[in-house]
Amino acid sequence: MQPSLATRQYYRDPWAKREAWRKHPMFTHRSYLKNAFPGFGIAVVAFTAYVVYDNVRSSSKPSSGQDHHH
Repeated sequence: MQPSLATRQYYRDPWAKREAWRKHPMFTHRSYLKNAFPGFGIAVVAFTAYVVYDNVRSSSKPSSGQDHHH
């Protein structure tokens, strides 16, 4: 049984439009976590590339035996 038009308007939430922003995808917890650190993904990739490059470079150098620091 369908509610009548008068009954539907009676139960209509007058604040629904004002509260709609809370359900917007921009305000989800996943969105907050995704946007919390905006350059983190690129930084991780760049740092990983640097570490790999440094390890490859240092392993290809012949060791001179003078790695002593005073």
